[in-house]
Amino acid sequence: MTSSLETDRLILRPWKAEDLPDFARMNADPLVMEYLPRALDEDSSGKLMKRFERHFKKYGYGLYALENKENGAFVGFTGLNHVEFSAAFTPAIEIAWRLDYGSWGRGYATEAAHAVLEYGHGTLGLKEIVSFTVHDNTRSIGVMEKIGMARDSDGDFDYPALRKGHPLGRFVLYRSQKS
Repeated sequence: MTSSLETDRLILRPWKAEDLPDFARMNADPLVMEYLPRALDEDSSGKLMKRFERHFKKYGYGLYALENKENGAFVGFTGLNHVEFSAAFTPAIEIAWRLDYGSWGRGYATEAAHAVLEYGHGTLGLKEIVSFTVHDNTRSIGVMEKIGMARDSDGDFDYPALRKGHPLGRFVLYRSQKS
């Protein structure tokens, strides 16, 4: 298990209790949560953080907290996660990210996701890693493309937890194969 990863500007590390206020603030921000079904309150954010920690304990990898190397600020999260719903492409391991609004537009998501993708394919030996998002989420789609993932339009799907026709229900699927 790798307890942390580093990039030029970021530390990808395990979660700490003191991350909760910043994590909860990020998850309550309507701009950050625009393409997710709902914003989260502090209690829900705490439960989500605990779920991330359990995933790390079970698999030895997961969703890392992102910390700015220069000033120690909480940036968001990225990492690898087992997809917990049934779809044509599951079982699968996804790469995911969410960044604090103040950290948008600086290349942090791409930088962190690139490091995680290399770690997943290289160190962990994962043959395939997927990523998916709402079809209108051009920022996340841009990150997927910048880190070399390929669109699988045949794999696009309706998110199972949302009712048919929900405005956030249609997702695009991207894949990365180990070279």
